[in-house]
Amino acid sequence: MTIDEDSVGDDAEADALTIGRRIRQLRTQRGMTLEELSVAVDRAPSQLSMIENGKREPRLTLLRAIARALGSSVDALLEAEPLDARASLEISLQRAMRGQTFRALGIEPFRIAKTVPDEALNALLALHGEIDRLRDERSATPEEARRANVELRDLMREQNNYFADLETEATRILAAVDHPGGPLTQRTASDIAAHLGFTLHYVADLPQTTRSVADLKNGRLYLSSTLTQKSDARTGVLQALSSRILGHREPTSYAEFLRQRVETNYLTGAMLVPEAHVVPMLVAAKADRAISIEDLRDVYSVSYETAAHRFTNLSTTHLGIPVHFLKVHESGTITKAYENDDVNFPTDRLGSIEGQLCCRRWTSRVVFDVADRFNPYYQYTDTGNGTYWCTARVEGSSEGSHSVSVGVRFDDTKWFIGRDTTNRGVSRHSVEVCCRRAPAELEGSWRESAWPNVRTPRTLLATLPTGSFPGVDTTELYEFLEAHAPA
Repeated sequence: MTIDEDSVGDDAEADALTIGRRIRQLRTQRGMTLEELSVAVDRAPSQLSMIENGKREPRLTLLRAIARALGSSVDALLEAEPLDARASLEISLQRAMRGQTFRALGIEPFRIAKTVPDEALNALLALHGEIDRLRDERSATPEEARRANVELRDLMREQNNYFADLETEATRILAAVDHPGGPLTQRTASDIAAHLGFTLHYVADLPQTTRSVADLKNGRLYLSSTLTQKSDARTGVLQALSSRILGHREPTSYAEFLRQRVETNYLTGAMLVPEAHVVPMLVAAKADRAISIEDLRDVYSVSYETAAHRFTNLSTTHLGIPVHFLKVHESGTITKAYENDDVNFPTDRLGSIEGQLCCRRWTSRVVFDVADRFNPYYQYTDTGNGTYWCTARVEGSSEGSHSVSVGVRFDDTKWFIGRDTTNRGVSRHSVEVCCRRAPAELEGSWRESAWPNVRTPRTLLATLPTGSFPGVDTTELYEFLEAHAPA
């Protein structure tokens, strides 16, 4: 039975192409024309032409007849590899022409004549590869990134932001270096690196687009020697090692890249604040109605953001408390968000929270106007779907100040320090007039008399960074590794 090309899978199609090219090459080597071979096997020349072009797969009986006519064997015709470089080029191009890229461009497959030079075939294959690369880059649009982020947050919400496999991995690694529990020291972080076969090297010329660089060939981990006052040397080491612990491979999509980032940050937090040690502390704090993110931060010597993240990992699974988390830039833009307590954050049409403006009356925005930066700020906020309580702090970074806040529904406020605050707000951010539109009186007075000179954010017109590791200059990366590799 002959098989039409449209019904053949990729492997079968590759076999048909290889068999066809092998038949053509043997025929031309023996000086036979297509017509002479057709007479020898009692088949029409057009049928043999389709076989040679890989458009039909011959029956075994016909294949035997062709092999006899060419003085060869069926086994020789079925060899996996093509006979020469030219046949390999033709097969590669023919497969490319039948693929998605050529079809999307509306280019119909054409016959590759013997007179087409090898250089032309190589050029067409190079163009095909470059088109595929550019198509992959274009697929990483901001919209695609937002979709991937929404899907990832949905997964986090489904699991209450708790990943048991990552907790288990953290426990295994800490046990391997005999960590006694409690806060993780910088020496223990170095012990984990040694356990994984890495030596630590602090350098002044780390590529600007990287936080760390792992030389997998030589077992060297490079980190910046210039730490800011608030930087945590342990975090950089553990984040770099987490990808190795989890066996991450080069991401093939933006969604995979985001997932790896979340897993890396989660595992880092789980090693800095071990589950087995912190859960009893949180359970006791709940019993005493004295849960505090500040206490979590201070006990484990981590940043407020790390403590807040870690609390969201454990609060629902171990304490039965739904929770939300926000990180907001001083401009009012939400940069990170998580919720499983039905809080109503602003979203775009794709459901993405990141990139939206946080309500001016929400705790995460109000905290920027509070002069006291030493003590945490607490606030109750009435919303369209209930009252929420939040605790928030402002932290500095290279990109400006950010507020980090953790909040719960009113009924769960009883478990937290700060529940007696008198700070209250009313947010209707799901309604345009709440804060996305000026009050009617102000708008009436100034709309026709105001013309601001907008400071356009530098990222507004920038394309989303592309590549397997978005934004990383691979030339700079490889030159750095080459310069620092041991002799």
